[in-house]
Amino acid sequence: MAGRKALEVYLDLLSQPCRAIHIFLNCNKISHTVKTVAIRKGENRTPEYTKLNPMQKVPVMVDNDFVLTESDAILKYLATRYNVPSNWYPRHPERRARVDEYTAWHHTNTRPHAAKVFIMEVLLPRMTGQPTDPLKVERALADLGDTLEKLENMFLKRQPFLCGDDISLADLLAMCELMQPLGGGRDILKDRPKLLSWKSRVQSALGDSFDEAHIVLYRLRDRSNAKL
Repeated sequence: MAGRKALEVYLDLLSQPCRAIHIFLNCNKISHTVKTVAIRKGENRTPEYTKLNPMQKVPVMVDNDFVLTESDAILKYLATRYNVPSNWYPRHPERRARVDEYTAWHHTNTRPHAAKVFIMEVLLPRMTGQPTDPLKVERALADLGDTLEKLENMFLKRQPFLCGDDISLADLLAMCELMQPLGGGRDILKDRPKLLSWKSRVQSALGDSFDEAHIVLYRLRDRSNAKL
């Protein structure tokens, strides 16, 4: 009988969801192999990768021939399949539902609004050679500001983490998204003490795995700041 194959993940660490998976695996000491897929080089569009994921997106997980896409599904699978602390994706139905509640909201709020700022300030100028449109950035920041207020006043109203007293997949996904505008030199949390305190708690819970996953983003930030 053949042995179980090693867990593989296909990641580009400039991608927010990929960083979340990278952090989760390292923080929980789950043995795995990282296959780097550089989207900027078109490596997600090769025939080999397209066969693995016809959507040509990252991340992708392969666990003993079981192929899974979409970061939310991958993280919940890993938290269920492997021996990790239950706070990540609680077994109690109501606590688990709170994590599901946030992750459902995340994909139409935190993720698109934070990503839009990064796209406008970093990706579009590089792709088009045109300067950033200040009015469009202002509108994007207003939308993001509304999301940040909801994080403060709804999810963090009476608790240290988004879904309770302990870190969960919700905090991991959210924090990786909110770090993304930093690639353009913009720290969107700097004037929000409540969110900064939450960020500090998240980083403390994640340890070195947090900064290790964000090295590429920090390099982008440093380049952006050097141009100012």
